[in-house]
Amino acid sequence: MGMAIIMGVPGAGKSTVLKSADTKGRAILNYGDLMFEIAQKEFGISHRDEIRRLDTKKQRRMQSLVAKKLSAQKGGILLDTHCSINTPRGYLPGLPFSLLSGLDVEVLVLISAPADEILERRRKDMQAAGRVRELDVEGLLEHEAINRAFLASYSAFTRARPRA
Repeated sequence: MGMAIIMGVPGAGKSTVLKSADTKGRAILNYGDLMFEIAQKEFGISHRDEIRRLDTKKQRRMQSLVAKKLSAQKGGILLDTHCSINTPRGYLPGLPFSLLSGLDVEVLVLISAPADEILERRRKDMQAAGRVRELDVEGLLEHEAINRAFLASYSAFTRARPRA
């Protein structure tokens, strides 16, 4: 059993969908949680939203360590992650080819929702969990367009079935 990767922008509903999904015996792993564990130990960050502000070299190191952890997992996995990360230096791939090359990816799923719903979820995240979220509708629409381009690229690289 291979991996299904569930992606979308922050607030799209990835985690919510996965909570109610029939996992068919697959473990649900959150890529951001794995990155945060490493970032805490390696770079001393204290909040998950600080990850995207780290320099590219540190982010690539964390992605490499997460890739090793994921490739060592036995059985099927549902991976909750971001398709791309909007950083101060531009968009970075959430799933670099160096990570994807070591994984048995069966399907790639891009979750989306109307912009007003995503922005409302982000507001709630900010209030309830102290998350740092952008509330700019134009930026959100741009990020979703970038994600569709990355999804096509990931699908071609892995030969996994894309679902949007």
